[in-house]
Amino acid sequence: MSDTLAIIGGTGLTRLPGLRIRDAHDIQTPYGSPSGSVLEGVFGDSRIFFLARHGHPHRIPPHQVNYRANIWALRHIGARDIISVNAVGGINRSMPTRALCIPDQIIDYTHGRESTFYDGVDSPVVHVDFSYPYTEVLRSQLLVAAKAVKVPVVNGGVYGATQGPRLETAAEIARMERDGCDIVGMTGMPEAVLAREAKMGYACLSLVVNPAAGKAKGVITIKEIDRALEGGMEDIRKILVSYVERFVVGH
Repeated sequence: MSDTLAIIGGTGLTRLPGLRIRDAHDIQTPYGSPSGSVLEGVFGDSRIFFLARHGHPHRIPPHQVNYRANIWALRHIGARDIISVNAVGGINRSMPTRALCIPDQIIDYTHGRESTFYDGVDSPVVHVDFSYPYTEVLRSQLLVAAKAVKVPVVNGGVYGATQGPRLETAAEIARMERDGCDIVGMTGMPEAVLAREAKMGYACLSLVVNPAAGKAKGVITIKEIDRALEGGMEDIRKILVSYVERFVVGH
């Protein structure tokens, strides 16, 4: 079996055609408990692991996710590559609601999160190269997978990671736009850098579920976000199945 891929996102991602969930692993880590059990599924002759970032049910806000425990647990169980699925707000005009983006850069606006395994307590301080935060091979493969099932995606973009759990102000989004951000989310960091420290491949598949603050008339409602999530997740599942069929099964 090929023990390579982990998918981090919502619990709905386990509803992939052809996937059988066969086990749930409760893993304790040196950094505490992960967000929940790591689910183990079988697709063809390959194992795939799933982790609900916010727990199941959805209960952990983005600033309280134990990102270190999540990444450690996935690495410990045998995953080597991660596809992260994120719900984001659209800043750039090319990122309307329901758009899918595979970003190639990130700017970190978070604070106070445990963002390294090398904290100098139990290990020496290490400075990892993070010039290009996403693994280009995985990005390219996701683009191929999306094209194969005719799901449009935006190739590249800058993900602005904010603290949450509140949404941003219009002024904050205006600053982020000046900084070059195309989308805004609350879970992109430190997940990406921890994967880099763990020597895991990492790519992000972002679904735009609302215009960012100041980019649309009126207030942003949870009802509108949920509606965009429901529709967009079907496209994400198509891409994931296409990816697994082409790049995981039998490899």
